[in-house]
Amino acid sequence: MVRIALLSNPKSTGNRAQLPAIRSFCANHPEIFHYEVEHVDQIEAALRTIARVDPRILVINGGDGTVQATLTELYHSQLFGDAPPPVAVLPNGKTNLIALDLGANGDAIGALQRVLEIAQGSLEEHIVTRELIALSQEDDGVWDGLKPTIGMFLGGAGLAEVMLWCRNKVYPLGLPNWLSHAVTLLALIFSLVLGMRAAFLPERAAPLKVSLIRQGQLQGSFSLLIVTTLRKLLVGSKLAGRPSSAGALQLMIVEQSAIALVCAFVASLFGKLESQLMRGIHVRRGDEIRIEGDRSSVILDGELFHASAGRSIVLRQTAPLPFVRLAA
Repeated sequence: MVRIALLSNPKSTGNRAQLPAIRSFCANHPEIFHYEVEHVDQIEAALRTIARVDPRILVINGGDGTVQATLTELYHSQLFGDAPPPVAVLPNGKTNLIALDLGANGDAIGALQRVLEIAQGSLEEHIVTRELIALSQEDDGVWDGLKPTIGMFLGGAGLAEVMLWCRNKVYPLGLPNWLSHAVTLLALIFSLVLGMRAAFLPERAAPLKVSLIRQGQLQGSFSLLIVTTLRKLLVGSKLAGRPSSAGALQLMIVEQSAIALVCAFVASLFGKLESQLMRGIHVRRGDEIRIEGDRSSVILDGELFHASAGRSIVLRQTAPLPFVRLAA
């Protein structure tokens, strides 16, 4: 009997070292159906095959980009009908925001063992639901006709520039993840907090306009723009508890100010972001968010999108999807 379907991306950062151990673990546990893909174009075919074995849990073994591509196909393809299996995410990749939000800490083998234990009993107490972000683009107010991309964490403004700088300048150096992120943190401090400008530092974010349906708009230059349906953010703080009637999309914007950025960081460490009313920090909820700008970039779970003159980015919340929380 197949209890778990494991979808692995061998090219994700963590799998370069740990995939042999994962393959060995699966070989010793016939109740795990292991399917490997090397490109996101293969994920639809993988899910089609996985649907035939009808697993109790679908486990994704890859970085945030792999998770995003899988959730997009899972949401649009309807291969599992109206009752998709709950999704678990192994700690992998470079950032692991989604895995961390679901309580997957430590190594992938330990997390997989935990999923297997859960799959052998009642799932109910381990299931949590998460709304997702559906990103689409419009040209002069007309939808571009493409399927919305599905994800759970979007970074924009100065944060997007720092993330792109890390991806393009730091990761190619082959440094350990912790050192890459330490270097990126220093770059963030120099560029966003201290306002330094240099050719080797991230570019300054372009002005943009962020509109929340029925809640007005914010316009200007921002250090941080975050939209998420995750309960935890980069530094482990919580923007909010359960989704409210205002919407499941949690928005945080920090204006281009060193004081505002430092205050936001300190407040987030103590989990006080939503309750704090601080100048230059805006925390909102909504079910639809529109981002517009002349040359602004946003990153949704590793995938890059651009807002330009006449071309806007629209974010909408989806119906909830079941996930497996691994923490006890």
